[in-house]
Amino acid sequence: MPNETREVRPFSKPRHVLSADARVLAVPADWELLPPGDAALSRRIKQDGPSWTVIELKGGKRFSRGIWAPAARIAALQRERAGECQDPAYQRKLEAGRLRRATGQIAYAAEFRAAVLAFLNFHPSRRVDAELMARLITDHAVPVGSGTVARTQRIPLEQRAEAATIAWMRHQTTGYDNMVIPLVKGRRREVRRMLAQRSLQLLAHYRQNDVIRVATTCPLASALAPHREKTVAPGNVQMGLGF
Repeated sequence: MPNETREVRPFSKPRHVLSADARVLAVPADWELLPPGDAALSRRIKQDGPSWTVIELKGGKRFSRGIWAPAARIAALQRERAGECQDPAYQRKLEAGRLRRATGQIAYAAEFRAAVLAFLNFHPSRRVDAELMARLITDHAVPVGSGTVARTQRIPLEQRAEAATIAWMRHQTTGYDNMVIPLVKGRRREVRRMLAQRSLQLLAHYRQNDVIRVATTCPLASALAPHREKTVAPGNVQMGLGF
C-alpha cells in the first residue's frame, strides 16, 4: 500500500487517513506530512515516487491538507529546492514568470470587464452606472484566489460575466447575506434562483432607463452610491429606480 500514489481524506486519528473507498489507512512510520504552500516542491514529491495527497472536501470545494511521503525524500527535495531558489538564474526566471502572469491578469481583467459591460447593456444614458458596476464586479471577481466564477475556465467568458454579475447583485442589492435559509436540500439553490430573477428584473429597468423614483429607493443605486465620485457635475445627476 505505501508503494501506491493515491488521494486520501483527513481522518481524526493522528497519522491515519481515509482512502477513496473509505478504508482507514495508517501512514507509514518513516513518512512525514509536507504542508501545502510550495507548489513546485509538491509536484516534485509526487513525481519522485509514491505519496498520499490529503484532500479535504468542503461545500463542493477541494482543499489541500498536504502530502504524506517518505521523510528522507522530502528532506532531499527540500535541500535541492533551497539551493535552486538561491540561483540567480532561477530568480530571473521566477521574476519573468511573475511579470508574465501579472500581464495576463491585467489583460484578463480588461476582457472580463468588457464582458460584464456587454451583459449589463444599460441604456446609453446610464453609461456611468454601467462602467462603475462593471469595475466593481471585476475588482471583486477577477483577482487570483478569489474563488469566484470569474476564475473558472469551464464555462465561456460571457457566462462567467453573467454569473459574476448576478452573484454580486445577490450580495449587494438583496437581503441574501442576512437570510436564515432552512437546511433543506435544494432550498438555498431555490432562493438563489428567485433572487437571480429579481436581479434580472432590476437590470431590465436600467437597460430601458425606466426612471420611477429617487435614487435612494433603488437597491442597485444604493449599492453604487458609496462608490460614486463625491463631486458630480450639475446636470449629470442620474435619478435611480424604485422597486
